[in-house]
Amino acid sequence: MDLDAVRELFDRQLREGARADGPGTRVERVDGVVRQTGAADDWNGVLWSDLDASTADAAIAAQIRYFAARGHAFEWKLYAHDRPGDLGGRLAAAGFAAEPEETVMVAPVGDLPTAVELPEGLRLLQVTDAAGVDLMVDVHARAFGTDSGHLRHRLLTRLREAPDTVVPVVAMAGDRPVSAARMELPPGADFAGLWGGGTVAEWRGRGLYRALIAFRARIAAERGYRYLQVDASDQSRPILERLGFVPLTTTTPYVYDS
Repeated sequence: MDLDAVRELFDRQLREGARADGPGTRVERVDGVVRQTGAADDWNGVLWSDLDASTADAAIAAQIRYFAARGHAFEWKLYAHDRPGDLGGRLAAAGFAAEPEETVMVAPVGDLPTAVELPEGLRLLQVTDAAGVDLMVDVHARAFGTDSGHLRHRLLTRLREAPDTVVPVVAMAGDRPVSAARMELPPGADFAGLWGGGTVAEWRGRGLYRALIAFRARIAAERGYRYLQVDASDQSRPILERLGFVPLTTTTPYVYDS
């Protein structure tokens, strides 16, 4: 891959040219930034910016005022190649808290394995309704120890109003969910995004992460997407590299809790 060209395409399609990620949200382009806003349970934040040292601080202050007026916490999704080079420091000085850095990794869909290999006794269930969403939320609560109420809201809304834009899947051991993930399918884009992969502790290390990637890669290929994209943690990056994903850039969420 020509990584510079892929990075430019990624920025143009998924950041500067982003579409709202679900019903009830909207994308706005103002004051040198592209932001998404919605209800409290939606993802609210800045996706892209075109700033320099003379405009960054004013743009940051404008976004704080905007989201504070709506009573929403929000995220400024900063990428390593964003400018100015000290934008992260400026965000921190304005009161944002940096979360762990992730590596943006991509792979051509046609180069990825699509054969799903599961441990004996497990099956994959593609989620299409509220009962399936509850299974996903249960996995996330046990795998990450966090409240996933916002995830439930977003998935239910997407499945109800825009079902072709998301593919949630759960791995089942009998009637108990043990792993879950989803794929986002932005209309008109070349990139499908892999998100939310989590496995409960007793089932880790048995190939479920790879199986869920293969399942989603097959669907992405069927729907004509060119690339899969993942914001990878340090734990998932080695697995993704073995499957053929390569680093594109890094991203750090800066969160402002109004």
